[in-house]
Formats: sequence, C-alpha cells, structure tokens
Amino acid sequence: MSKIYDIAIIGGDGTGPEVVAQAVRVLDAAAGKFGFSTKKKDYDFGGDRYLKTGEVLPNTAVTDLRGHDAILLGAIGHPGVKPGILEQGILLKLRFELDQYINLRPVKLFPGVDTPLKDKGPDEIDFVVVRENTEGLYAGAGGSLRKGTMHEVAVQESINTRMGVERCLRYAFEYTQKRNQEKKLTLCGKTNVLTYAFDLWERVFNEVGEKDYADVKRDYAHVDATCMWMVKNPEWFDVIVTDNMFGDIITDLGAMIQGGMGIAAGGNINPKGVSMFEPIGGSAPKYTGMNIINPLAAICAGGMMLDHLGETEAANAIESAVMFVTGQKLKSLAAGKMGYSTVEVGDLVIDRMLGKI
Repeated sequence: MSKIYDIAIIGGDGTGPEVVAQAVRVLDAAAGKFGFSTKKKDYDFGGDRYLKTGEVLPNTAVTDLRGHDAILLGAIGHPGVKPGILEQGILLKLRFELDQYINLRPVKLFPGVDTPLKDKGPDEIDFVVVRENTEGLYAGAGGSLRKGTMHEVAVQESINTRMGVERCLRYAFEYTQKRNQEKKLTLCGKTNVLTYAFDLWERVFNEVGEKDYADVKRDYAHVDATCMWMVKNPEWFDVIVTDNMFGDIITDLGAMIQGGMGIAAGGNINPKGVSMFEPIGGSAPKYTGMNIINPLAAICAGGMMLDHLGETEAANAIESAVMFVTGQKLKSLAAGKMGYSTVEVGDLVIDRMLGKI
C-alpha cells in the first residue's frame, strides 16, 4: 500500500496560486513515478479573503493546519492591504503557533542561472543556511514610550533561550551530517558586540558539538565577515547556522548569489510537527493571470517538502529536472523572458522527470 501524504495548499496572493499550481502538478507526477500519493486541501488565506471578511486567519486555521503532513505556500502580499498585516497575521503567526523553529534555506546555483559573482559557478555556490525561526528580535519583546514626541523611546529585545538555541543547533548539526559534504558547520554571530546573546549561542554550539557531533567540523564567523565571504568565497561554506535576524539578512544575500528570488525556495520546519514550504519571491501582483511568472522556486519548494517527508528519491528527481530546465531550456528566470509560459515550464520539469525529454 502506497504512502499517502496530506498536504495543505495555501496559494496566497498575486501569482502565488499560479506557481503553486505548477508545483502541485510536479508533485502529482512525482507521486505517480515514485509510488506514493497525496491528498490536498486548499485554503484561501491571503489578501482577498482579508478584504472581503476583515479576517486574516479564522480561529480554526492553526488547528486545521496541524492536521496535515505539510503545507505548501505560494506567496503572501496584496497591494490593497497595508504591509505587515498579512505577513504578521499569516506567516509569522503560523511559524510561531506551529512552532516552526527552523527556517531552512538552500543556496545552490543551478546550471544556466546567472550569478552576480564574478568567476563563480555551481561548483562554488552550494551551501545551506539554518536560521532559528521563532526567537530573537522577531519574538516581539519590547515596546515604546512617549510615541510621537521628541522624547520617544523604542525598545526591541532579542530573546534567546537555551532550549531554543540548542534545538536549532542540534538540527543544524544533524542536517550537516545528513548533507554529508564537507561536514562543516559555521556559526554566524556577533560575539564581539552582542556579548550576551551570542555568548549563549557559542557556548551551546561548542558544548553540543564536542559531546554529540564530533564528526562535524565547527567554525565561527561574525555576521559581517559571513556576508563578505558569501560574496568573495562562497565555496568556503557547507552549512551556516544563525539567529533569526542575521538569518533573515544573509538568506536574502544567498538568494541573490544563487540567481535571484525566482529560483530560491525555503522551508519553515517543525521536525516533529507540520512544516511549511514556500518560494522566497513575493506575490508579483502585476503579473497575475498572465501565465508568464517563473514557477521554479515553488517547484523546488515542493521538492524540499518531499525530502522532508522522506521521499528523498522523488525530491532529488525534481531538483535534477529543474537543473536540466535551467541549464538547457530557459532563456532567463525573469517573468515574460523565460522563452516559455508558466505552464510550459511546469511541463518541461514534468517531462524531464518522467524521461520524456
């Protein structure tokens, strides 16, 4: 009897439903080839629902989503909704409520994709960032006093718990072992200035590493140096682990050096619960309904989801097919410049995975 995976689909805003539709087509093709099946349920969370109902998420949303094996998200962001409402009310709420304490971001340059880095190619750009996803500056601790006056005070605190730091580091060590490349884990921090938070991070990094992950080489770099080396020598990195704020910054830099938001995918991971996978790019509302948006990041997010669910062979086949399409077929990753429509790009990935091209 084949394994059945229960997947929640949140198309979201703008072109989100279009790219997710192609990711779902690829998932269905992979299921047929590799002997599993999926049961899918669509959720209409996003800007249109908010404008109609005034409700960002219904009260039952978190409970409903907990009942699935994984979530595939298109994009959140609507031009008719004030920035922050949807992002905080959907993305951050789900991360915190579902305890998706890892943000996993592969940084991999595919064949045929341009990088702004001179003399660097796929052999040099292939690493992963593990970002702590539910603490730090994004925990929402702080406040303001005398707002709007000359004497206004604003405080935003970074919350780092031993539990939160250690579980993130253990995930990163285990991911480095599983990745089985250089087996080098780099802690990205700022120990010379943020002496309380990153003293905790560094101590736990070394304690846990020495005790339980002796086969993994440990390395440390300040966040500013990490940014420099990501540009100058990205081949130095295997896996990087860092806190929420620094992770938010360096993963966008990573997306740029791997060719842009059109190819970058990520996962919000709860290793023992439900995880959510998404393309990193925005909702691109100006391209909605034109069938010209690039769906590859969403397709890669679907592949990440399958890998997380244990369907590693299928995930590898999807990535290999995407690499063929970028290397052999597409003229560009940009909307309207790919040489193919959104649906045709989905067709190419499926046909390659099934051995038709």
